[in-house]
Amino acid sequence: MRVSLTTRGGLAAPIVRRLPPRVLDTDQLPDTDARELRRLVAAATADPGGAHPAPAARDAVTYTITIDDNSRSTTLTSADTSMSRAFGDLLTWVERHTS
Repeated sequence: MRVSLTTRGGLAAPIVRRLPPRVLDTDQLPDTDARELRRLVAAATADPGGAHPAPAARDAVTYTITIDDNSRSTTLTSADTSMSRAFGDLLTWVERHTS
C-alpha cells in the first residue's frame, strides 16, 4: 500500500504549492508501522467526516491523502478547520513518518 499526502493553502501557500507530496510505502516500513498505517487508513476511510473538504476559511490548509492499495485508489480530502478525528490521526501519523 502506498499513501501520499499533499497540502494546499494556508499562510505558506506559495511555498507549499511547490512541495512534492509526502509518500509512504508499507513495503518500506517495519511490520508494526505498516500495520498501524493500515489501521489508521481503515479508520479514516470508514469515517466520512474525513473525506469531505471543509467550507472555505481564510488561511485554512487543505490536506489530500491518497491511498493506493493494489488496483484500488482512495482519496480523502479535508481541511484543518473540519477534519474528523480519524483523518487527523492518519494525517499526524503520515506527517510524523515522512518528516
